[in-house]
Amino acid sequence: MAARAIWKGELAINSTKVPVKLYAALKDQAVRFHILEGRSKTSVKQHMINPDSGDEVPSEEIQKGFEVEPGTFVILNEKELESLEPKANREIEIKQFVPTRAIAPEFYDRPYYLGPDGDQAAYFALAGALHKENKEGVAHWVMRKRPYVGAVRAEDDYLLLFTLRSPEEVLSAKELPRPAGRAPDKKELSMAKQLVEMLKGEFNPKDYKDEYRQRVMDFVEKKAKGRAPKLRLVKSKRRPASLDKILSKSIETLKKQKRAA
Repeated sequence: MAARAIWKGELAINSTKVPVKLYAALKDQAVRFHILEGRSKTSVKQHMINPDSGDEVPSEEIQKGFEVEPGTFVILNEKELESLEPKANREIEIKQFVPTRAIAPEFYDRPYYLGPDGDQAAYFALAGALHKENKEGVAHWVMRKRPYVGAVRAEDDYLLLFTLRSPEEVLSAKELPRPAGRAPDKKELSMAKQLVEMLKGEFNPKDYKDEYRQRVMDFVEKKAKGRAPKLRLVKSKRRPASLDKILSKSIETLKKQKRAA
């Protein structure tokens, strides 16, 4: 099935404009269940309920409020919210170029593909320049009433656009609690290094699958045919092993696997 564009605009670099189409780079494969009434097996709907009275609140009485302190809300109506929306446009403006991978990975959010929309020469010239110079562009744009900041980079001769999270959303590792307990000794560090060396390899996304989704789908298919397997949960009662025993076991297992191969 051919990819379908979900938005279109222009990549703007100063006075240079490159027409592009935006494509989703992800396909939702999450396991989703319908909420059903137990006896009739019909879908149930959610309603807005007043928690004090238990009465349903009609949609025309629903208001949007921002809590500024516990129990105190600033109410905003639709016209007020509309006045705060960014001005709509069709430009993805690249304001600067930075070295590829200069942006910390925790800032990257959702990927999209940018495809050419007419002027293919300018499009592939930009993709080739980004690839050759090992750069990515920091871009700003408005889409569906929301402002975005993103990163544009070249991948396989095409352009890939990532939305970026704002600094307020990203927590610094410095905010994490410092590790407690003793530091690993020389033997444990050496074994850990050996384990890392033994597991060196190339990343192949085909090697990694959503095993939970596959188990659910297999189970649903079998249950639909009236032969669902029984599930058993096994609880482990083992005590946690020491670090050197865990590393030794992992190294020995890898050695056996390599000898068998």
